[in-house]
Amino acid sequence: QVHLVESGGGLVQAGGSLELSCVASGRTFTHYAMAWFRQTPGEEREFVAATSWSGGSIYYADSVKGRFTIYRDNYKSTAYLHMNRVRPNDTAVYYCAAALQSGGSYYYTTGSPEEFDSWGQGTQVTVSS
Repeated sequence: QVHLVESGGGLVQAGGSLELSCVASGRTFTHYAMAWFRQTPGEEREFVAATSWSGGSIYYADSVKGRFTIYRDNYKSTAYLHMNRVRPNDTAVYYCAAALQSGGSYYYTTGSPEEFDSWGQGTQVTVSS
C-alpha cells in the first residue's frame, strides 16, 4: 500500500474555492491511479473524482463536474483536488485514495471505494452559506 496524507481542508464560503493536496509515499506514485472521495456523517463514502497515473483518463461525479478539477504532479508524488464554486452540500470529510493501475495507459473506474486499497486520513471541508 501507498501512504497518503491529505491537507488543504478548511472553512470556505459558498461560491469560493479551495484546493486539497494528497502527498503519497512508500511506493512508486506512477503505478497508481488516484482518486478523491468524500463522506458526511451517517452516509456512505461518495466518489468525487479520479485520475489515471498519467492524468490522461479522468472521471468526475456528476455533482462536481464543471466545478472541481483533479490533477497530479508525478514529480512531487502529489494529487490535487481544486474545488471551485463550492456549495454548502460539498461539506464533508474528503479522502484521498490510491489504486494500483495495472492496465498500462488504459484506466477505468466505477467510482467504487472497493477499487482503492490505500486511503488517507481525511481532511474536513466546510462550506458556509
